[in-house]
Amino acid sequence: MASDNFMQIHDPELLARGERVLGAEFKAMHERVLQVSALTSRLNAVPFDDEAAKASLLVEILGRPLPAGLTIYPPFYTDHGLNLDLAERVFINQGCTFLDYAGIRLGRGVMVGPKATFITMGHPVDPEERRRFLTGAPIDVADNVWIGAGAMILPGVSIGRDAVIAAGAVVADDVPASSLVSGSKATVRRSW
Repeated sequence: MASDNFMQIHDPELLARGERVLGAEFKAMHERVLQVSALTSRLNAVPFDDEAAKASLLVEILGRPLPAGLTIYPPFYTDHGLNLDLAERVFINQGCTFLDYAGIRLGRGVMVGPKATFITMGHPVDPEERRRFLTGAPIDVADNVWIGAGAMILPGVSIGRDAVIAAGAVVADDVPASSLVSGSKATVRRSW
């Protein structure tokens, strides 16, 4: 059972302001990850046409009834599940990963291509701090967004209504409504 402090740290708004997850909070998070990993393993082994079994496991993973018109094609991966807020008519293709501890919201009619990844948590860059705590920020995807195959959405990103994220794009900054973003560019930012 989570402590009150865990619930405060767990709040996506606090994480967005740079709060850290550590100690007892990390232990509670780790326990949920183990539980959800077992559930997603079962989900990913269910025959594709067994809709009732898939729906039952998704309800356990998400901790709430499924929205109308939700489609998720396994394999499907999440590390927490309870902070994955899916609206009506969301479509998630095969092999997608949702690391949702800090919160992920997908608006109505969002389409997610195969192998897309959403990451809300990370480690500090400083090597002395890297193993001591986690930081994170929520991801918010507005209605009618299309996220292409293999796209990666990073912590704290908001994607505006009707936007398109091209296949393979790495999205580290907010995306305006009704726009197309593409590409990835790894550049040296600093050295130590």
